[in-house]
Amino acid sequence: MDLTKPDSSVVQLAVDLACRAPSLHNSQPWRWTYVDGRLQLFGDHRRLLRAADPTGRQLHISCGAALDHLRVGLLGLRWSADIHYEDRGVSPNLFATVEFRHDARPRSHDFDMLAAIRRRRTDRRAFGLFDAIDELTDCVAEVGRKLDIGVTVLDSDQRAGLLRATEASAAARRYDSEYQAELHWWAGHSMSSGGIPETSLVSGGGSVPIARTFPARRNAAMGDQGAIDESTVLAIGTTTDTRRDWLRCGQVLSSILLEATVRGAATCPLSHMTEVPGSRALLNRLVPEVGVPQMLVRIGRAPGGTPPVMTTRRSMSEVLTVT
Repeated sequence: MDLTKPDSSVVQLAVDLACRAPSLHNSQPWRWTYVDGRLQLFGDHRRLLRAADPTGRQLHISCGAALDHLRVGLLGLRWSADIHYEDRGVSPNLFATVEFRHDARPRSHDFDMLAAIRRRRTDRRAFGLFDAIDELTDCVAEVGRKLDIGVTVLDSDQRAGLLRATEASAAARRYDSEYQAELHWWAGHSMSSGGIPETSLVSGGGSVPIARTFPARRNAAMGDQGAIDESTVLAIGTTTDTRRDWLRCGQVLSSILLEATVRGAATCPLSHMTEVPGSRALLNRLVPEVGVPQMLVRIGRAPGGTPPVMTTRRSMSEVLTVT
């Protein structure tokens, strides 16, 4: 066995796990190429949401989350991943190159994180309080420090201010026909290539005031509207606002979601407040200690009832090329 070059079956399994990462509206904006023993990650700008994400920042964050899912998957397969970020000048679409070492010694928690990749769901319902939230937030804050990414728990006053940022975002989008058309294309119906199925939405989006407003779910249970959201909200931010920052932010987002899943918490990433300049600036004033705000995450105890379904993923033939 070549200890520097995993065979294509190992790479395919790892990429399959990587592609379980979250992405804006489940757009899955990534492509992978395995060549000469190295795995390259490209952004798939054909799947860029041009109204919600005109700069491609969320596309990069999604790809960063896929990079971390890949790392977790490879670790479970006893491979270490050395991730090298590529400069934009080399290629605007080539984000990172992964080299391999067959020297990993995974521990039990690493296998828990691997299993969490298949179990994780974005849950848009209202959450209850999660009892072990302090231990979880301490853990993920340390993960952020290792990548120079700020992770901050919002206090009650900051949490209350999120409603203003959400309202500012919604007001900016209300009469944006391109954004509304894009949202309705990706959310509320099944597509084999991605998107958010109707069963993953809540009725009218009304149960979580700080959430993005999605198309109303038909025939939803009345209970969707009545629950009070008691989630803890984390803000993820960076010192600067570069492509590398966005990728690292996605890696930290992945770690937060998987760590929370291992510990039994439900999660829901929130990006809408950072997509509009006005609401992003408001968020920056609200949580200055996090730096440039990139993403928020709700964490809490999942409500009863039917959990969210696993969303569809693109086929390996669409996302991975082996040469």
